[in-house]
Amino acid sequence: MSDTSKTFFVTGGGTGGHIYPAIAIADELLKEGKVYYIGNPYNMEYVLTVEKDYKFLPVFVKGMPRKLSIRFLPWAAGLIFSTIKCFTYITRYKPDVVFATGGYISAPMLTACRIMKIPYVLHDCDARPGLVTRKFAAHAKAVTLAFEEARGFIKNNNIHITGNPIRKDFKTMTKEAAKSFLGLKNKLTLCITGGSQGAKSINNAVVDILRELSETLNIQIVFQTGKKNYDEVLKHLELVYPKYRKDLNLIVKPYFADMVTVMKAADIIISRAGSLSLSEISASGAAPILIPYPHAAQDHQRFNAKCYANNNACIYIEDNDLEANIILNTIKDLIKSPQKLKEIQQNCAAFANYNAIDEIKNIILN
Repeated sequence: MSDTSKTFFVTGGGTGGHIYPAIAIADELLKEGKVYYIGNPYNMEYVLTVEKDYKFLPVFVKGMPRKLSIRFLPWAAGLIFSTIKCFTYITRYKPDVVFATGGYISAPMLTACRIMKIPYVLHDCDARPGLVTRKFAAHAKAVTLAFEEARGFIKNNNIHITGNPIRKDFKTMTKEAAKSFLGLKNKLTLCITGGSQGAKSINNAVVDILRELSETLNIQIVFQTGKKNYDEVLKHLELVYPKYRKDLNLIVKPYFADMVTVMKAADIIISRAGSLSLSEISASGAAPILIPYPHAAQDHQRFNAKCYANNNACIYIEDNDLEANIILNTIKDLIKSPQKLKEIQQNCAAFANYNAIDEIKNIILN
């Protein structure tokens, strides 16, 4: 039974890497007491949390401008206003502990916690922790990290390497069941994704080789193009592979709501290197071909991907080097070397911690 006298604040937003771990923990904390989620109502975190059983408390802070300009003044004003707003939330709802996943959305609440001496726990999902995590880590009661490599960036005496929270369906669904659910056969399957928004450079590199992957190599392909790139991909496919709609090896969609099934069905996954994506790729048991987004904040995707590459847990390709032939030859190499494919799959799977949610929850409660 929940101890309804306990009150928890959870904050994190802006990107999925901050939002999904925060929501996973908030859902668990709800079993222990009251939960309030602090985020920007104009961001994705509002859409994903508004129907939950916890209350949404708005702050209107935005990401800090990367260059000093006139935009810095309204940003600073927004940060100050949001911090004052967080003072009022703390005074009114009296949280026992605050859980934050970093990023600019967390900054006002963490600032208020420091001033009002409210205990907080931080989680960072990347191999190179973000600025907010690094700045506030020293005064956190505990810091949980997805990567061992992140430890060196953090000044705190209570650090736990937990991995990222992973949806429990990854543990219970088998690869065979996932393929069957998608109408696929039990044979080698490739998933291509640039995330929910897609990745144009990845799309451009793979479209020209889809026909050869299917007809020559007999690989099944599940291709998430991203909503904004879908029409462009189909137009390109019509030119290079007019019969693609009749190809039973090929599923092309702008977006899959159920990415657990898609990733579990895959034996090889071509992807960016966002931390949450990597955690779910690890849980899927697939071998990743990682192309880090070159303009990610603080270059964190490159750090994430190199961490996997250093552990022989992925094939690493720079975005600037991305070409159709490089992708094709990489896949051919994995097919010709089943032992290499298996080793990468196993090394990648070693990064998955299915107990991360419970571990982080217990750290917060204790």
